[in-house]
Amino acid sequence: MANLQPSIAIPPSYAGASPPSPSPIGGGGGGVGAGVGQPSKDRKMASAEQLVLDLCDPELRENALLELSKKRDIFQDLAPLLWHSFGTVGALLQEIVSIYPALSPPTLSPVASNRICNALALLQCVASHPETRILFLNAHIPLYLYPFLNTTSKTRPFEYLRLTSLGVIGALVKVDDTEVISFLLQTEIIPLCLRTMEMGSELSKTVATFIVQKILLDDVGLRYICATAERFFAVGSVLANMVVSLAEQPSTRLLKHIIRCYLRLSDNPRACAALQSCLPDMLKDGTFNNCLRDDPTTRRWLQQLLLNVTGGSMGGAPQPGLDHMMGI
Repeated sequence: MANLQPSIAIPPSYAGASPPSPSPIGGGGGGVGAGVGQPSKDRKMASAEQLVLDLCDPELRENALLELSKKRDIFQDLAPLLWHSFGTVGALLQEIVSIYPALSPPTLSPVASNRICNALALLQCVASHPETRILFLNAHIPLYLYPFLNTTSKTRPFEYLRLTSLGVIGALVKVDDTEVISFLLQTEIIPLCLRTMEMGSELSKTVATFIVQKILLDDVGLRYICATAERFFAVGSVLANMVVSLAEQPSTRLLKHIIRCYLRLSDNPRACAALQSCLPDMLKDGTFNNCLRDDPTTRRWLQQLLLNVTGGSMGGAPQPGLDHMMGI
């Protein structure tokens, strides 16, 4: 699995955003630096184009997947090149559907997992690029990844598969776009994320919770989840169980996303009223004071959450540990 890491480098953005364009070498005009930089750029582009062509050759595809996934950050505009090259997206989808038989019963090998994760890393590149994001969405390509998120095996090949698949969805939701959220809400993304939040590794749970958070932060997503008691309590019960687990095995980055989800839910009047009785006591009694000591942003979120849920007044004697939170 040594080659997997480039495909699953999700944090801190969870979405593999395209890197900023490098500054021109040599600055203004036709100086020596510009003459040196252009051939290098041309060679890189030619290399990328050849590797993309290799994706359509079954004999060369595995190496092309590996090389492109490792070097995707240095190839400018790789996403449009992948999308608009004849047969390339079809080759990537062929890679995806070819491992469906290994999902149930779970027989996915480390080698096969490594290969498919490299293919998913290229799709993540397409999903994160502004020119190809909506094209990617309109083609309903995220649906091809849902069988991966529906797996339950906790072996490393499957865990990497789920994590890299979540990275593709994370790339879609990272940029605030109601069109993306509306599409995802027509699919099974929330139940699939909730499943991962219940049984995944810490990193997979973090990415899945981030996706739910981004859905909630959109007004359409908040209305959808709070439209019925069943939806609200499905999300709320999973968040509550995660809070209990974090009391035993703390994770600041995961707790941050959980608190942000709760805070956003409290913006809905009906959900806020429900949180008065179902918000975990561990978020009220100072259990996570040490965990959040060096995270003032999350502490403020928790403070605001507690104020929202209590109607702006704590009422009566301060709850244990709450005075620390209020003294920010």
